[in-house]
Amino acid sequence: MSPETDPTQDEGGRAPRRGLGTRRKERIDALAASGTTVAEAGRIDEEGGVGLIASAWRRLRRNPVFLLGLAITTAFVVLAIIAPWIAPWDPADNPLIDKVSPQSNPIPGPEPGHPLGADSSGRDFFSRLLVGSRQTLIVGVAATLGGLAGGLVLGTLAGAFGGAVDAVIMRLVDVMLSIPSLLLAFSIAAIAARPSQWTVIIAIAVVQVPIFARLLRGSMLAQRSKDHVLAARALGVKRSAIVLRHMLPNSLGPVIVQATLVLATAIIDAAALSYLGLGLPDDRVPEWGQMLGTSETYFQDHPHLAFYPAICIIIVALGFTLMGESLREALDPKSRR
Repeated sequence: MSPETDPTQDEGGRAPRRGLGTRRKERIDALAASGTTVAEAGRIDEEGGVGLIASAWRRLRRNPVFLLGLAITTAFVVLAIIAPWIAPWDPADNPLIDKVSPQSNPIPGPEPGHPLGADSSGRDFFSRLLVGSRQTLIVGVAATLGGLAGGLVLGTLAGAFGGAVDAVIMRLVDVMLSIPSLLLAFSIAAIAARPSQWTVIIAIAVVQVPIFARLLRGSMLAQRSKDHVLAARALGVKRSAIVLRHMLPNSLGPVIVQATLVLATAIIDAAALSYLGLGLPDDRVPEWGQMLGTSETYFQDHPHLAFYPAICIIIVALGFTLMGESLREALDPKSRR
C-alpha cells in the first residue's frame, strides 16, 4: 500500500507523530485499564528536602580530614577534663627531689612510675603534662568566648545600624587589625601590674574581637537585603526584633565556624605569652606554654622537656584547624563538591 493510501504513514514511509492530546488520552486509557488510582499515578518517588545542617553533616561524616580533627579535639577535651584524676602524681609534689643534683643530675630521667622523668624541681613530668592540658583548654576556650562576645556586640551594632555607627566601629576594627596579633596581645598583657592567667585570657580575647566583628558585620549586611527582612520591615516590625530574631540568628553560621579556627590560634598565642613569662607566675599549676619557658635553661642537654609540650600544642592546634576548615567548606555553598 502506498503512503497516499495508508493513513498510518507519511510521505517518507514513517508513522506520523502523534499529538499531545493523543498521547495524553492513551496514557489515561492505560492507567484506567491497569486499575491505578489518581493519587498513585500522580505520586513521584523521591527523597524529601534536606536542611543545611543535615546536608553539611552528610559530607562531614565522610570527610577523613574532619574525622581526624574531631578525634584529636575530642581526645584533648576529654583528657583535659579527667586529667587531675588520671595523673599518677600531684603536679605540685616533688617525689624525685632527692635525685635532683644541680651539678651531676639536674633533670632526673625516666624510671618506673615516672615514664618521662621529672623536671628541675623533682616533679613528675608526665603528670604535669596531663594536668597542663586543662589550663591550656581553659585559657583557649575562655579567650575565644571573650573575643566572640566582643565581636558579636560590635558586629551587630555595625551591621544593624550602618551609617556613622558602622564607619566608627569599622575604623576601630581596622586599627586593631593593622597591629600584629601577637604583638598586640603582648602589649595588653604587659600593661597588667601582675601577670596572671586572666591577663593572658583578656589579651587574647581583645585580639580576636576585630576578627569576629568584621565577619559578623559582613554577614549581617548581606541579611539586610534578604526577602524575610524586607517583609518584616514592611509589616512594621521593630528594628530590635528584626536584628535579634531575623538578622543575627541567620548570620551566626560563619562566626561559629570561625570560632573553631580561632580556638587553635588562641591556644598558640596563650602558649606564647606564657612562654614569655606573662602567664600564671605560680609554676605549681602547670601549663604547656609555661613548661616550654622553664625548659629553656636545660634545652641543650634535656630537649625532651620542650619537645613534649610543644608537640602537644601542635597536635591540638592542628586538630582544631582541621575541624574548622572542614566545617567552613561544608557550610560554604561555593566550596561544596
